[in-house]
Amino acid sequence: MKAFLKVAFLVVLILLSIALLFVGNGYSMYKEAIENTPLEEKIEEIQEKENYTKLSELPQIYLDAVISVEDHRFYQHPGIDIIAIGRAFINDIKAMRYVEGGSTITQQLAKNIYFTQEKKMTRKIAEMFMAFKLEKNLSKEEILELYLNTSYFGDGYDTVKEASRGYFGKEPNEMTDGECVMLAGIPNAPSVYAPTVNPKLAKQRQKQVLNKMVKYKYLTQEEADRIYEEK
Repeated sequence: MKAFLKVAFLVVLILLSIALLFVGNGYSMYKEAIENTPLEEKIEEIQEKENYTKLSELPQIYLDAVISVEDHRFYQHPGIDIIAIGRAFINDIKAMRYVEGGSTITQQLAKNIYFTQEKKMTRKIAEMFMAFKLEKNLSKEEILELYLNTSYFGDGYDTVKEASRGYFGKEPNEMTDGECVMLAGIPNAPSVYAPTVNPKLAKQRQKQVLNKMVKYKYLTQEEADRIYEEK
């Protein structure tokens, strides 16, 4: 029994050491990124985009759709969502590979403006430190607005305004409910869900977003069905 406890203690100690190493490396990556380019400079660069889109230009149903499908606890968490991370960890263990990250909108913004898309543990930890930095310095509305202006919508569109004009020939505030919901689902996989690439998959993704909106009570089932039937 004593031998077993010693082995167990040793294993825990090794795992803890590995975890601390990742955290240390992640923090160093975060510090290097923020020192190379201060947050204020990054924000100014984004806001100077030609087609930068403000939240005031966007229909509420579009914002509700984004929150529903990307991060439904966005307004409650401090930058990371422990529940989502725990769920993702369990799913990754089941799949025996990295299949889900549990990233919040704030973490995705951190990744978009400072880090790469690589699915590496050190980068994920750096992303978490940056998410706390963003939440400390910006309001939720500012974070959401910056996120929507750093997401890729396919076909070379990097802002909501570009995407709404390109896909629907409209300004953002002129989009129909169905167009809003469809656009909200594209950044998850632009090469797959862009309506110009595969209209059928774009419609399926729209249905997934509508289901999330019903689940989190942004829409009734009747409203969702009506939007889905929109041509």
